[in-house]
Amino acid sequence: MGLQNVMMLLCGLGLFLYGMNLMGEGLELAAGSKLKKMIERLTTNRYIGALVGLVVTAVIQSSSATTVMVIGFVNAGVMSLSQAAGVIMGANIGTTVTGLLIAIRLNDLAPFAIFLGVVGVLFIKKHNRKHIAQIILGFGILFFGMTNMSAAMAPLAQDQGFCNLLSSFKNPLLGLLVGLGVTAIIQSSSASLGVLQALSASGAIGLDSAVYVIFGQNIGTCATALLASIGTTKTARRTAIVHLLFNVIGATAFTLISYFTPFVSVVEHLVPDNPMMQISLVHICFNVVTTAVLLPLSDHLVNLACRVVPGVDQKMEAMRLQYLDERILNTPPVAVSQVIKEVIRMSRIARSNFLLSMDMIYERNADRVPELEENESILNFLNKGITAYLVKINGLELEDQDRETIGAMYHVVNDIERIGDYSENISEEAQIVADGKATMSDAAISELKQLQEKVLEVFDSSIELFANGGSNQELGFVVNKTEEQVDELTEYLKANHIERLKSGECSPQSGSVYNDLLINLERIADHATNVAFSVHTGKPLAKLPELAVAGTTAK
Repeated sequence: MGLQNVMMLLCGLGLFLYGMNLMGEGLELAAGSKLKKMIERLTTNRYIGALVGLVVTAVIQSSSATTVMVIGFVNAGVMSLSQAAGVIMGANIGTTVTGLLIAIRLNDLAPFAIFLGVVGVLFIKKHNRKHIAQIILGFGILFFGMTNMSAAMAPLAQDQGFCNLLSSFKNPLLGLLVGLGVTAIIQSSSASLGVLQALSASGAIGLDSAVYVIFGQNIGTCATALLASIGTTKTARRTAIVHLLFNVIGATAFTLISYFTPFVSVVEHLVPDNPMMQISLVHICFNVVTTAVLLPLSDHLVNLACRVVPGVDQKMEAMRLQYLDERILNTPPVAVSQVIKEVIRMSRIARSNFLLSMDMIYERNADRVPELEENESILNFLNKGITAYLVKINGLELEDQDRETIGAMYHVVNDIERIGDYSENISEEAQIVADGKATMSDAAISELKQLQEKVLEVFDSSIELFANGGSNQELGFVVNKTEEQVDELTEYLKANHIERLKSGECSPQSGSVYNDLLINLERIADHATNVAFSVHTGKPLAKLPELAVAGTTAK
């Protein structure tokens, strides 16, 4: 094989990878954000999850990309490990589409597709149509690259030494290792399969050698997901392990089947004189059969992954309803008491975020924003979960007292979640300070600490009043009195702030941040007061209007 052929092979491989990426990117852009939403919303059932994984991967042309996306969802707590298992299995089937398209031999259409695609990308203005042109261009480049690879490898069929080397892949272990290694290096099973199809089209390798390489390629594609899982939660790492286990089990089973049964002969008989389609068919059989067998057993696969990556995942442990259980709905009074415990837990997380956001202001450092955002995602989860549970309790036969308590808790949960939102607003102001776009004087910090102390007193008293069912009337008076002090202190600090602006001690940008902080602190006190008032009346004190001040409206 001369230098020119090597260069043509590398050029063809580069065009193939670029075309596949371009086509997948165009398909993803054309679909917009619907793909990610589809994964998030339609994966409650493992079989539907597998179908979603199949469709998404067929669209974006990369099972690795789908798996990495799923790992991200699991790491964020959006998806459970069981849900992820189904999507990953479906993704393995979806990745067979590229090989099937190559086997159909649409090479003659490549130049025309490239011409149409280039014209569309250059001259079409509407984004949706331009994305379609990008898909066509990617399609053409992919097949043009495939043609180059096939042409570059044609002389290899006449090289006896090279053919002998490929024949050695009939050794299952060697074939598996080659497929695994090449795919792990180029990070694409579709691309390595394309190279194998080009070799088969040139007559350099037979199906009896290629099958083991195909099985190795399916293991090698797990490298991307394993790398993506580094530094994530235990559950996200387990997701990558599920992907690996799926392919290792499938590769082991199909290696034994191919070695001890006439599997290869059957495939050759089904599609004679078409080695590219034979390779595609083996790839499809591998993924479809492995999914059909392992999907119903996905819970066992998940358990095995948990053994490989043992221990408790603190983030996922937090991202669940720790006190609520469907089975205790049969005993409404117990269910109500458990909801109270869950709400108190939610309030502790909101309190922690409030303190964290203020500490970032005082320290002029926003490094702990990811920690705050993680807590905020837990608060959002608890808000939805507790509210859904309250709806179920409300449908039961309840004592009047319990029904009033349930009515109050709808408002309490919402108010606590809003406190979390305002803490998130404060963290955004902390980022501005940390970036040096605004400064906080020692006097301003001292005033904020003074106001924070009062707000925290309102919050703690309100939660204590909620925890004891509103039985402490004196504590209720303390909440009202302290909240009034918060309002008075806020007005006093605003006046001080205006004087500093007039005297030039404070810049307008810093003044804006300080004013936003005062507003957010006051709003936290208002929502905390609502918690206390809801305990007595079942309704919040008043509907608090949304803030119109930029940067201070709770999200």
